[in-house]
Amino acid sequence: MGTDIRGPGACEHAYDRARLRQFLAGEAAGEGLSRRGVLRLLGAAAGLAAAGTGTGAGVAAAAGRPGIVKPLPAELFTVRDTNAETNWQALRGTGYHTPVDRFFVRNHTSTPVLDPARWRLTVWGGGLRGRAVEFSYDDLRSLPAVTSSAVLECAGNGRSYFATQQGDRVSGTPWTMGAVGAARWRGVRLADVLRAAGLSRRAVDVMPRGLDPRYTAGGTDYGRVRRPMPVAKALDDVLLAYEMNGLPLLPDHGRPVRLVVPSWVGIASVKWVGDIEVSDRPLFSPWNTVFYRLFGSAHPRGGSAPLTCQPVRSAFELAPGAEFAAGRRHRLTGRSWSGGGGVRRVEVSADDGASWREARLHDAPRPGGWVRWSVPWQPHEPGPARLMARATDTAGTVQPFRSVPNDQGFFFDAVVRHPVRVVRDP
Repeated sequence: MGTDIRGPGACEHAYDRARLRQFLAGEAAGEGLSRRGVLRLLGAAAGLAAAGTGTGAGVAAAAGRPGIVKPLPAELFTVRDTNAETNWQALRGTGYHTPVDRFFVRNHTSTPVLDPARWRLTVWGGGLRGRAVEFSYDDLRSLPAVTSSAVLECAGNGRSYFATQQGDRVSGTPWTMGAVGAARWRGVRLADVLRAAGLSRRAVDVMPRGLDPRYTAGGTDYGRVRRPMPVAKALDDVLLAYEMNGLPLLPDHGRPVRLVVPSWVGIASVKWVGDIEVSDRPLFSPWNTVFYRLFGSAHPRGGSAPLTCQPVRSAFELAPGAEFAAGRRHRLTGRSWSGGGGVRRVEVSADDGASWREARLHDAPRPGGWVRWSVPWQPHEPGPARLMARATDTAGTVQPFRSVPNDQGFFFDAVVRHPVRVVRDP
């Protein structure tokens, strides 16, 4: 039996802004990144946005293969370059946790197949009291086990709606709303591993790095996926997970071990983690300088702070264009979630927002999780219709009707207009 952990998943906006200032002043560090180098990469971000690359396709897609190991049946997934998006109609009736066979896949390159018996995790850096420490798979499993039910989501989830719903030009993988899933994760606290490795009081940042192939885009080699977080977050609710929904992780979901960072953007939950740098200096990588920040005319010159907590979002468990018989009573279902707290209210409209009906919630609000909901609907006249759902979280944040655009298409949080068709009852 594991201990349940549900931390607050705090957003570290002030931390991130301070780190960016420190990096540009030459006071922060990043493997393979000089101050001049990061300025060059920041300049390249605009070019990547214009070219439509940098957040989706990688070397596996260029080779003409998806780079994903598990089966991807068309009824469950839509394949997008090196990624696989869950079809929302496949989640109807599946329970709170997303079944592993239909959990989305977000890869920068391709899935590595690693042997747990040969895998090692190295914890190293100036933020430790002594030398680097190595952990085997068995070492991790010998530590106290914890469990955490958490939603993971790509920051680009909903990206396609910037174009189709708002007319904005953005770059990256054209996700609809299927780059999200909830699972029950089992593993060890990152805090326990860091303390076992000799965490010192000097430590300020922790940067996990994956063992997937190096990521190249726009002619630039960005190295392996890695992204720092403050020590305070690492010691809070972060998990080094080796099981998902009661079974060992599949390769596509991080086997042998991955991070799970509740409420934060999915890039923070590094898969196939092979080493963790613990630093006594601020750290940066391309994944919080070039990528996973907001660029564009609506944002500060030079970009926003690096993205942390996810926004509020909602989705129907329906295929686009689903048909409903006129004059019959139907049960609409869906799910809503937020990185800023639990979801406490969901409203549904079937008349383009002219009227709203409160949905029944089937789960209690919880940080880092989602709620399932349902609402009855009885359409009367045949023809096209658009369903809409908007959620309110425990912090009082309500989904807007328009999302603020950004060049790389992150954080689409607007109410989605879901097209359906009402037909005559045969």
